[in-house]
Amino acid sequence: MNMNKTNVDAPNIKTLGELKESGYVSRSIKDEIRGNLLERIRTGKPSFEGVWGYENSVIPQLEQALLSRHHVNLLGLRGQAKTRLARLMVGLLDEWMPEVAGSEIHDDPLDPISRYARETLEKQGDDTEISWVHRSERFYEKLATPDVTVADLIGDVDPIKAANLKLSYADDRVIHFGMIPRANRCIFVINELPDLQSRIQVALFNILEEGDVQIRGFKVRLPLDVQFVFTANPEDYTNRGSIVTPLKDRIGSQILTHYPEDLKTARRITAQEASVDPAQEKGVWVPDMARDLLEQISFEARESDYVDRKSGVSARMSITAYENLISTAERRMLRSGSSETTVRLSDFMGVIPAITGKIELVYEGEQEGADSVAQILIEDGVKTLFSRYFPEIKKLERKDAETPYDPIVTWFFESEGIELLDDLTDDAYRKALDDIKPLDILVRKYLPDLDKREVPFVKELVLWGLEGYQKLSKNRFTEGFRFKDLYGSYISGL
Repeated sequence: MNMNKTNVDAPNIKTLGELKESGYVSRSIKDEIRGNLLERIRTGKPSFEGVWGYENSVIPQLEQALLSRHHVNLLGLRGQAKTRLARLMVGLLDEWMPEVAGSEIHDDPLDPISRYARETLEKQGDDTEISWVHRSERFYEKLATPDVTVADLIGDVDPIKAANLKLSYADDRVIHFGMIPRANRCIFVINELPDLQSRIQVALFNILEEGDVQIRGFKVRLPLDVQFVFTANPEDYTNRGSIVTPLKDRIGSQILTHYPEDLKTARRITAQEASVDPAQEKGVWVPDMARDLLEQISFEARESDYVDRKSGVSARMSITAYENLISTAERRMLRSGSSETTVRLSDFMGVIPAITGKIELVYEGEQEGADSVAQILIEDGVKTLFSRYFPEIKKLERKDAETPYDPIVTWFFESEGIELLDDLTDDAYRKALDDIKPLDILVRKYLPDLDKREVPFVKELVLWGLEGYQKLSKNRFTEGFRFKDLYGSYISGL
């Protein structure tokens, strides 16, 4: 029987003798991950649950790397679930792992490597006490920063220990182990690897290739058993540092991550990750088109000439923007004394703070200003969705050419336009839009199966779209938005 697989009663085994009687078989962490991953693949159970958009790209490559017993480098821009993938690897470990009780480096009772464990086994034999480590405690993570030292990662001589034990510095018992030895038989993640100084990266060579360490010249050979996962941003190679070539050569597989490729996947990620209070979800209804627009803003940002594409636009932008959107609608609802409401397009002004903090601007963007760029991204998203559901508005067309939008433009030409105030009640908001009869006809013609609750949002989206294509004018003032004909007010003034 392999206790690594049938380990429900594992914590009840207290001594080395009992462990041997149980039929426990030691295996390296890479073999452990490989064995459990093979079982998941056979049974069709997902290996990395809750990570969307990678089913046909990143996850197959990562599974292949783990089946090959490779150390892994996840290379991609920020907000691409690199750390999430690394943390989910814990699920591929056995539930419980035995160790020599009191060991600093999780010594395998059947294959000890530290002096403490070997001496304990020599003295106590089969009576050696065994303790059990849950897989949730077998994950170690370190953010690579310029101040990280070799002593932090590998270890150093501890003068206090030497004084307390009355030992000379020549005795290996004065060694204080660093993070990597303490992560023996565990997963060790180093985030943002290029930020690690080159001389520190060099210290990892032997650990990756031979699995052993040297501390302050001590002839201490510790054949560590560690599954390394590194994460890196390709931009780091030019901005802050680089991964030294010999280290890259020792990392078995480098896997490129990416952003969601479609709105459906992006929406799924946002819905899963957003932190929204149940009371908010109950009181604020979000139209499908609003969810699409929220994700489209990120897609627009990744293609914008104002945004630094090399820096990337994290999926966190959509997540925090969604939380802001809900809160904006909730605040409006509470101020109006209502108990429920529907998200409006004008509520998207409330997501601007979530956008400005998540994008890196190029020179042109800096000249425009972060707030202005955020508004441009929202308007670009509106135009993209507008053209997806309604007839195209060509930039160059005959002035007398008829379009489906002429009745709406005429309505605004013959009226004073409308004002959509931020604090309008839902009834007043719907009535203001319903008064534009040609707008109602257009929406019903091109989206006949639209949910009744979605109609007001789509109507407002049409108005924003017509302004984006210079068919109407839109002005923001303190209390809300004003939509008017482009030239009507000027002509009537004459």
